[in-house]
Amino acid sequence: MTDAQCDLIFTAPDHAELMAHLFPGDGDEHGAVLHAGVVQDGNRMRLLIRGVFAARPGSDYVAGQFGYRALHPSFIHRHITACRDQRLAYLAVHNHDCDDRVGFSRVDLASHERGYPALLDIGKGVPVGALVVGRSSMQADIWTDDGMRRTLNEARVVGPTVRRIYAAPPQSPNKDIDESFDRQIRMFGQSGQIELTRARVAVIGLGGIGSLVCEYLARLGVGEILAVDPDYLETSNLSRVVGATRADASCRRSKVEIAVRHAAEASATNIIPVAADVAIESVARQLRGCDYLFLAADSMRARLVFNALVHQYLIPGVQLGAKVRAASDGSLLDVMSALRPVRPGEGCLWCNQLIDPHQLAVEAKSDAERRAQAYGVAEPNPSVITLNAVAAAHAVNDFLFHILGLSQPESPLAYSHFHFLNGSVKNVMPRKDEGCRECGREGRFGRGDAASLPCAEG
Repeated sequence: MTDAQCDLIFTAPDHAELMAHLFPGDGDEHGAVLHAGVVQDGNRMRLLIRGVFAARPGSDYVAGQFGYRALHPSFIHRHITACRDQRLAYLAVHNHDCDDRVGFSRVDLASHERGYPALLDIGKGVPVGALVVGRSSMQADIWTDDGMRRTLNEARVVGPTVRRIYAAPPQSPNKDIDESFDRQIRMFGQSGQIELTRARVAVIGLGGIGSLVCEYLARLGVGEILAVDPDYLETSNLSRVVGATRADASCRRSKVEIAVRHAAEASATNIIPVAADVAIESVARQLRGCDYLFLAADSMRARLVFNALVHQYLIPGVQLGAKVRAASDGSLLDVMSALRPVRPGEGCLWCNQLIDPHQLAVEAKSDAERRAQAYGVAEPNPSVITLNAVAAAHAVNDFLFHILGLSQPESPLAYSHFHFLNGSVKNVMPRKDEGCRECGREGRFGRGDAASLPCAEG
């Protein structure tokens, strides 16, 4: 029986490849198979499209015994066994000649009833199912070995912006909007505000930059924020952690507790405090269902886990920071803020040499040693709230334009470095190593729960 729904996540290149095959302009029906990572969180399921395999007309996609066309048995067997071996979901795809509304025919559903119980047996527990695709619509019928069948809640295409696809145009929700959001609604409308209230975002690191990010997100009306930081406030943090007081420092209140309190003073956003290290497996797993990740922590371990989450779970994110370099005589060499958007499969922190293996080894030492080198050096790095604010504001603005689909589709993915001594802004195009074991197709990309995260147990 159908009693639940699931979400699908595509990267923009994979979705474009699938649509080009299904709709080549000949008006005919075409087929394909998708391999998908699985994210199971209670009754919530996400399927992460990891590979698109076009079925060749006449050999892989042939005349059907019961319907117009069907996947050839040998093509099906090759892919269901590959999915079984890699613990990935198997999805058969075909198109209908329609636009913004699509659904399975009776013949389609009858074929699922005949074939999918056997595919579940061959797959030994991996989900199996089908997608039917229109030019701007999609529906799913996903079977799992617990007897459930899931239809599509939403398909999301992650690129420069997020595109959402449904089986039919969704009804405009009849929802009262808090009048405190009036001015921003005048920019992106009530529908945009509702999308923000649906968003689930994580902020990793609640120090000088992360505390600002958390406040900006709360004031925008983002629905749920996971605030992740294991540290407690110290007096030296007061100049840059928003919402912090001297009383907080004197009692060493946790940074996440301060973030929750501060946001509650201005917004009804649900902030979930996670007063722990993101490099612990039980903590990192809480972020698997997020729609966006902000990395504002400065450890290599945090970068390692963030990078894995982006590519393994197809979650867009951004790494942001500020840096001051000084000469031995104290003169300033560089003062900068940086934000580095990271998109699934589009080049990662490893590819761009932003994870230092030596520093990772240093941080792998005991807790006492890590506390002694919290900033990676003997002395804390300089930090000024204005530098932090530049990075935080640009990062949250990019998130806003990304999640609401406001960015131009052809917008290039670039790192932005703001250098304040000479007043320059440098946009750096990130590089991608096709053989990368993190963002490459032969590595972590889109594997979901089938792969472990690079975390410590706990």
